[in-house]
Amino acid sequence: MTIPGGDTLTVKTLKTVEDLTTRLLEIQRINSAAALLSWDQETYMPTGGGEARAEQISTLQGIAHQKLVSPDIERLLAAWIDSETGEMRDSPGDAWDEPSRSLLREVWRDYSRAKKLPSDFVVTLSRECSLAQQVWAEAKKASNFAMFLPNLRTILSLKRQEAQYLGYKDSPYDALLDVYEPGSTIAALRPLFAQVKARLVPLLQKIQNSSVQIDDAALFRSFDVTRQMEFGRLVLMAMGYDFERGRLDLSAHPFTTSFHPTDVRVTTRVFEHDLQSCLFSCIHEGGHGLYDQGLDTRYYGTPLGDSVSLGIHESQSRMWENCVGRSRSFWRFFYPLLQQTFPQQLGALDGEQFYAAINRVKPSMIRVEADELTYNLHIMLRFEIEQDLIEGRTNPEDLPGIWNRKMEEYLGIVPANDAEGVLQDVHWSFGAFGYFPTYTLGNLYSVQFYEQAQREIPRLEEKITAGQLMELRRWLEQKIHRWGRMFTPDHLAQRVTGKSLDPEPFLSYVEKKYGEIYRLTGS
Repeated sequence: MTIPGGDTLTVKTLKTVEDLTTRLLEIQRINSAAALLSWDQETYMPTGGGEARAEQISTLQGIAHQKLVSPDIERLLAAWIDSETGEMRDSPGDAWDEPSRSLLREVWRDYSRAKKLPSDFVVTLSRECSLAQQVWAEAKKASNFAMFLPNLRTILSLKRQEAQYLGYKDSPYDALLDVYEPGSTIAALRPLFAQVKARLVPLLQKIQNSSVQIDDAALFRSFDVTRQMEFGRLVLMAMGYDFERGRLDLSAHPFTTSFHPTDVRVTTRVFEHDLQSCLFSCIHEGGHGLYDQGLDTRYYGTPLGDSVSLGIHESQSRMWENCVGRSRSFWRFFYPLLQQTFPQQLGALDGEQFYAAINRVKPSMIRVEADELTYNLHIMLRFEIEQDLIEGRTNPEDLPGIWNRKMEEYLGIVPANDAEGVLQDVHWSFGAFGYFPTYTLGNLYSVQFYEQAQREIPRLEEKITAGQLMELRRWLEQKIHRWGRMFTPDHLAQRVTGKSLDPEPFLSYVEKKYGEIYRLTGS
């Protein structure tokens, strides 16, 4: 492994970093093995293997946790980090360069958080989450929330306990949110989300009152599932997703997982009568996959070889899915190829009609199939429910009714059953409370980053129209992917765009785009 900044470090410092990275690499390999078992659980594992798999995963995660909080890690960190504050100690001769300082800062973050969690708690949480995921999948198939409720109660209790272990200032939810989006809090998100909601709701009302009626029926004809997968694979290859270092498989809920930048797996789901589901989940997960393949292999095993936050990660998937994948430029090249793949279904639909169809704004039950405008309302609904669950204002048995009422309030529609309502997302089954807000953050970051790419890449739209996507892929790798966790999310945004996260680019983008599609005055 290459030592970050090795050429400029003193011999003593080099030895410290080398010892630390050696131990971190061992931990990462254990975590990667656990992640591989989890990937298999979601893709190919026989249903009968669930209980044994839960024990396998929890055992590995318990071992990794024990190694992270070991006296060796503590000793190496204590030589350079103040154990009370986490601040770097002054080093003679300014021995530490920026990569090494970032490495120690992020290792300290991981270590200090892990140190607060007892190993037996980590094993229990992992086991219960693995079991809950399998019950969730069966409950969703049966559209029966009651089947999942006992597992949800257990997970919720454990996550509340985790928040107490981690500690927090204002809300236990902040402790869980910080895991996914470092430094973020409810206090910071509420005004940001309120600003987004204040512009999206009136825009949605204007669209619903528009005389423009978009017909997307052609997207719901019969489409051969094998050819859908083949077309998804073609688009992934054009995006630069490396199939010698990655795979595309099927799962109940599309996801991306990575064991190393040379082994990144994306999944999708495919329905015969819904062309968009497989197509856009391939593009979306491909954006995640490109991030993971673009991480610097020299830093594998250390925080510098890991993504900085889920909000930044989500910005990559949403950029590819929406800014690129739902643009006219993209489909001027790819739509003729899609028509050739499905000539009977799409032959009579011209490019402008297809562009309008894939950008139709219509409140939907399912978050992952929502248009880019109403998607954020799905997130705000979940954000509110999660806070109430963690803070004890909501009982889990009341969730179906609460969910349905909020769906009607936010989107004007009510789920017909639990599968298209409270059971649609996998996240709570694996304990990912605090995850959902990062989706909206990703939407906001995505446009801010994409507009910067348009400024810096000459004739980017012309290149996308020609099917040339690799220059954007390389720009993202150089500007975002390769840095891992060297910079905080805010620092990274400032480096790339010159400013902190700003919702204005996203809001202006959707107002302009949908103002044109729906011929709205004043947009």
